[in-house]
Amino acid sequence: MIFSPSLDAVFGKSGLSFEQQVERCRELGYTSIEFWGWGGRDLNGLKALTERLGIQVGSFCTKNSDLVNPASRDLFLAGLRESIAAAKQVDCRFLIATVGNAREGVPRQEQHDSIVEGLRAAAPYLEEAGITLVLEPLNDLVDHRGYYLVRSDEAFEIIDNVGSSNVKVLYDVYHQQISEGNLISTIRANIGRIGYFHIADHPGRHEIGTGEINYRNVLAAIKEAGYTGFIGLEYMPLQGVDEGLTAFLKEYAE
Repeated sequence: MIFSPSLDAVFGKSGLSFEQQVERCRELGYTSIEFWGWGGRDLNGLKALTERLGIQVGSFCTKNSDLVNPASRDLFLAGLRESIAAAKQVDCRFLIATVGNAREGVPRQEQHDSIVEGLRAAAPYLEEAGITLVLEPLNDLVDHRGYYLVRSDEAFEIIDNVGSSNVKVLYDVYHQQISEGNLISTIRANIGRIGYFHIADHPGRHEIGTGEINYRNVLAAIKEAGYTGFIGLEYMPLQGVDEGLTAFLKEYAE
């Protein structure tokens, strides 16, 4: 498994430049990084930096992913094509998509169908590029009030309806602990539908080991299920950045 610090989350208050954040991750022993938005990034500079350091870009977010609204589909697909080009520029194989907030007065089935149709339209672009789009359920209790896609079972149903191996689920353990629990059983039952993981502890979305989630067991279950991909560390540090990232590798990475 490849552990990948989220620069925006972990380094958000560090005062380090983007380049310094990438360098620090490599110095601390990480071979992958990720971030949220790619707009405004110097992608040529990032490509040169990752090649120099021997570090890879695990993922970043696609543009304009308001998938619950069919009227936004053309904008989503245009943003997707731009994001695919950006991903190829830095050798990134995963794009993250959210779906937008629930539309008041619109039946859930209609919004569900809009997400499926949008992802079906996206699939040929992803398949041609060899890039996987991972759809992220988020909790609406603490962090994302009003967000449409909360439960993992609906996310897995959407993926099944889309029917492309280049469209999968981003299973964020922190969000799903808040939304539904039942982490290990859900992961085991759906590992083939999961293309990416994010982790943070709850409550507080802080470092692994600061809250209620038994990450020794969760990470062991992910590994035992045969997963060998990226696990993004998307937490907001309580302690120093270096201390938290170093402690994680020491305590949880084999």
